[in-house]
Amino acid sequence: MMTTPALLPLSGRRIPTLSLGTASFPHHRATLRLSEKFILLLILSAFITLCFGAFFFLPDSSKHKRFDLGLEDVLIPHIDANKGGKNPGNYLIHGQGHDEHRHREEEERLRNKIRADHEKALEEAKEKLKKSRDQIRAEIQTEKNKVIQEMKKKDNKQLPPVPVPKLVGIKTGDPGDPDIREKRDKIKEMMKHAWDNYRQYGWGHNELKPIARKGHTTNIFGNAQMGATVVDALDTLYIMGLVEEFREGQEWIENHLDFSVVFKNKAVQLAGKLLPAFNTPTGIPWAMVNLKSGVGRNWGWASAGSSILAEFGTLHMEFVHLSYLTGDPVYYNKVMHIRKLLQKMDRPNGLYPNYLNPRTGRWGQHHTSVGGLGDSFYEYLLKAWLMSDKTDTEARRMYDDAIEAIERHLIRKSNGGLVFVGEWKNGHLERKMGHLTCFAGGMFALGADGSKNDKAGHYLQLGAEIAHTCHESYDRTVLKLGPEAFKFDGGAEAVAVRQNEKYYILRPEVIETYWYMWRFTHDPKYRQWGWEAAQAIDKYCRVSGGFSGVKDVYSSSPAYDDVQQSFFLAETLKYLYLLFSSDDLLPFDNWVFNTEAHPLPVLRLANSTLSGSPASR
Repeated sequence: MMTTPALLPLSGRRIPTLSLGTASFPHHRATLRLSEKFILLLILSAFITLCFGAFFFLPDSSKHKRFDLGLEDVLIPHIDANKGGKNPGNYLIHGQGHDEHRHREEEERLRNKIRADHEKALEEAKEKLKKSRDQIRAEIQTEKNKVIQEMKKKDNKQLPPVPVPKLVGIKTGDPGDPDIREKRDKIKEMMKHAWDNYRQYGWGHNELKPIARKGHTTNIFGNAQMGATVVDALDTLYIMGLVEEFREGQEWIENHLDFSVVFKNKAVQLAGKLLPAFNTPTGIPWAMVNLKSGVGRNWGWASAGSSILAEFGTLHMEFVHLSYLTGDPVYYNKVMHIRKLLQKMDRPNGLYPNYLNPRTGRWGQHHTSVGGLGDSFYEYLLKAWLMSDKTDTEARRMYDDAIEAIERHLIRKSNGGLVFVGEWKNGHLERKMGHLTCFAGGMFALGADGSKNDKAGHYLQLGAEIAHTCHESYDRTVLKLGPEAFKFDGGAEAVAVRQNEKYYILRPEVIETYWYMWRFTHDPKYRQWGWEAAQAIDKYCRVSGGFSGVKDVYSSSPAYDDVQQSFFLAETLKYLYLLFSSDDLLPFDNWVFNTEAHPLPVLRLANSTLSGSPASR
C-alpha cells in the first residue's frame, strides 16, 4: 500500500528550475530541498500503500519451525551470513535429513525451555502483584522511556549519501491546447476538493468518510491512524503544483507519523519493521506483520495459509530502491530470493498460481489471475527491468514467459468481438474480467518495446483492445462508470451480472490504461474516454464532503458507500491529470510508476552498489 526509497543528493548537486502550476522555483537551495522532498516522499508512499497488510497489530507468538522444502541451494535469506554463519540453525539447508533421535532431543529441549520460561514468568508475576499500582505504572513508564531512547539512537543514524539520478521531467506539463488545459484544471480542482475535505474532516486518519464527514480507518490497519491519505496524496499534490497543500502533508508526516524525522529515515525505519515478515521457512513473506512484535501471519481465507502472489511479488521496485538509497543489500536480497525461488518451481501451464505456502514452498489452489491476487506481480517483473535501465534481463525474461502463458490460456475474444482476460481456476477458464485487470492494457503497451520476436506491434494492439473492452464496461452502465467485475457469458458481455459486482469505488485501472495508451499512440479517443470518466466521477461520486464510491453503476440513483479511498488521490486523479498533460511531465525514459502510481526514477544499476548482482549483469 506504494513512492519509494528516494535519493539523497551529493553535496553541491544542482538541478534544473522547477515550474509547477503557477509557481516557479529558481536555482537556489530552497528549490533543491523541495526537489529532494519530492523524491523522498515517494519512499513512504510506496511502503504505506503497497504493504497495507503489514499494519495489522497481531499478538506475539513463538518462533516458527522451519521445514525442508526439497529446493536445493535455497537458504533462508533473513539471517546475515557474516553475522550468523557459524550457527547452522541460522539457515535452512535443504537435502540434509534429521534423524528421529535428534528430533526428540530438540523437542525435549524446547519443552524444557518453555517450562522454565513459564516458571520464570509466574515468579515475575507474583513479584509484580506485591507492588502497588503506582509502582507498577512507574516501572512501565521507565521501560517505555528506555525503548524510546533506544529508538531515537537508531533513528539518528546517518544514512549514506547516494548519487541522484537525473531529475528529468519535473515540469508543469502544460498541454498547450486551451481546451485540454481547461480539462486538466478541472482535475486539479477535483483533487483540491478531495484534499480540502480530508484536511477538514479526516486529518490524520487513513481515509475519509465524505458523507459522515469523519475519518475512516479500515481494519487492515488495526486501529492505527497512519495518515494513509496524506502519504498517498503527497506526490500528486506536488505534481499538480498544489505546493501549500503539499507542505501541509509534509509537516504532518514529519510531526505525527510515528516512524522517524524525515522521509528517508521513515522509509528505512518502516522497512526495518517489515523485514520480520520474511522470517518464514522459504523466505516468502507473510501477508501481515505486527509492527511491534514482528510476528507475521497470513489471511485465513488464502488457500490454507498461503501468501498471495500480488503481495509478495510486488515488493521489488521499492526494496531495490531502498538498497540503492541506504547502501544496504538486505532489502535487495529479500526480493531477489523470492525471484530465485519462483524460478525453481514448476508452474502449471507456465502460469503462476495466486497462492504459495510460505512454510512448504508449494503452490496453493491453482487459481491464476491478472486481476486481484495476481496483477501487480507481472507489472513488477516488467517495471523491474525498466527501473534498472533495462539491464535486469532476468526480470524481462520472466515477464515475457509469463505473458506468453497468459495470452495462451487466459486471453480470449468474446462472441461480440471484445478481447478480455479471464481467470484460470483448476483447469477451467472463467470468462470474467475484473476492473483491476484493466490495468493490463497499459502494461502490455508499456512492455511492447523490447518484447521477444519483434512483437511490439502485437502487444501495443493487444493493449488497445483491452482498453476498448474496459471502456465498453463503462459505457454499458447507466452512470458511465465501470463495475467491479464483468462477464462474457452468452448475451452478457462487459456487464456485471451479480449485485455484489456492480459497485465502483473510485478505482484507477481503466484510466491508467487510457493514459499509457495516450502516451504511446496519441490517439485522441483516450483523452475523450478519460474525460467521460472524469465527468461521471464528478457528477455521481462527488458529494459536499469529498468523493464517495457508489454501490450500483446500473442504477440512476445509486447509494453511496461513504468512503473516499486513498488511492483515488494517489492514482485516479493523478492518472487523469497526466492524461491531460504534455509528455514531458515525468517521461517514461526517466520515471517508472509503481503499482500505486508513485513515480520512481530509473536507476543505472551498473553504476550502483548493486552492480555485482545477477540482475545487473
